[in-house]
Amino acid sequence: MENSTGIMFVLQGLNETMSRKHTYFAVTLLAYLFTISVNLTLIATIILEKTFHEPMFIFLCSLCVNGLFGASSFYPKILVDLSSNLSVTSYEGCLSQMFVIYNYVFCEVTTLTVMAYDRYIAICKPLNYHSIITPRKVLNLLLFTWLLSICESALEMALIARLPLCGFNIEKIYCTAWSVIKLSCVDTTLNNVFGYIIVIFHYLQAVLVMISYVNIIKASVRSQEQRNKFMQTCLPHLIALTNFVVACVFDAMYARYGSSTTLQALRNFMSVEYLVVPPLLNPLIYGLNLKQIRRRIFRVFSQERHALK
Repeated sequence: MENSTGIMFVLQGLNETMSRKHTYFAVTLLAYLFTISVNLTLIATIILEKTFHEPMFIFLCSLCVNGLFGASSFYPKILVDLSSNLSVTSYEGCLSQMFVIYNYVFCEVTTLTVMAYDRYIAICKPLNYHSIITPRKVLNLLLFTWLLSICESALEMALIARLPLCGFNIEKIYCTAWSVIKLSCVDTTLNNVFGYIIVIFHYLQAVLVMISYVNIIKASVRSQEQRNKFMQTCLPHLIALTNFVVACVFDAMYARYGSSTTLQALRNFMSVEYLVVPPLLNPLIYGLNLKQIRRRIFRVFSQERHALK
């Protein structure tokens, strides 16, 4: 975009909440600190415990790292906005925030897809699991997940950066591609086509996950051991995927077709659900449901209590 230096966007999503900004600030700060603590606890547990150096736990660790990455795109900026009288962001800051948010979204979907593939092999082809999911393949899948997300996000930002703008008011509490594209003075067909390609690609991933789970469920009914494995490792994954996909679809559809008469507070909640809930929910549902991790965490805290006495 020409002459982008010095441009400031006004984020209007907090206009109706500024009278209670101190309360929102406290709640947001607590949520951010709790999100950081639960994700770091799970990451540290998986890294430090050698018995967790298995593909399932490595992918889970990557999911938690991505959750922290996504939380960092939202919480620090909203905390700054809640502590000031005006919510503004620079053009460069807006692009940076969008890059991190979309990288988080793309990486989350792809990581959950990879985790579904891992569980499919573990339950449907258990005898061939270690010959298929090798350490080298785990590394390749992790590299593919992160590099694909970075490339997608970079291309998204490059297409947005070429657009000249005729307005600078964004109706949300953070920057999104659609919010900026709507401000453009020129035709945005290329941006829209690329957006639809990305959406179709990632929702095809979700469809593949669902197909995998149909086969997993069929295999799980054969024995009690398989059913237990499904409940401990696959059900939390299915909950995480469903929550994330539904939240993203809802936000995308509402941003384009939703009514502006809806309460601002409700619009804000709907727009941040996929940024706030998954990074908080994922480590909790996995950490509490997987016996190995739960026992390890409780043992560490128990040792610390005895050391303090």
